[in-house]
Amino acid sequence: MRWYWVDRFVEFESGKRAVSVKNVSLAEEHLHDHFPGFPVMPASLMIEGMAQTGGILLGEHFDFKYNVVLAKVPKVTFHSWACPGDQLHYEATLEDAREEGGSVSVEARVGERAVASAEIVFAHLDTEDPQFSRIDQKNFVFRMNLLDILTVGKAGDGTDGSAAE
Repeated sequence: MRWYWVDRFVEFESGKRAVSVKNVSLAEEHLHDHFPGFPVMPASLMIEGMAQTGGILLGEHFDFKYNVVLAKVPKVTFHSWACPGDQLHYEATLEDAREEGGSVSVEARVGERAVASAEIVFAHLDTEDPQFSRIDQKNFVFRMNLLDILTVGKAGDGTDGSAAE
């Protein structure tokens, strides 16, 4: 995974649900062309953010034992858009988790405004397959310290970020 469409997790309930955020910024190059004069987060990138949230939820459920890959998006509905300055909240609920893969339902919101909803299905790559057996899950999906965004409610030094000074 080369690009991350999740900035951090704000809630994480192992095996059940996760809430992540994505801050939409005009500094993101793709917004300059999508669309000229009315920059909005591309729908495909919102789907990717929802999939990353759900994929991490599924991967963590199995202690990152499997290589989790997006298999299909059987249903997605876009209700609105996300513009620079918006903070997208992706709330994923684990619907099914099996040895061969799993599925999540995800809602994307900006504040109280519904932006998108989706059902996403993931597959686990067969680690016995010679083509995939050398892939390290943490490098395959969670490289470059992506797992650090799972540190919910912690400051950069590891202390409880909610403590008032």
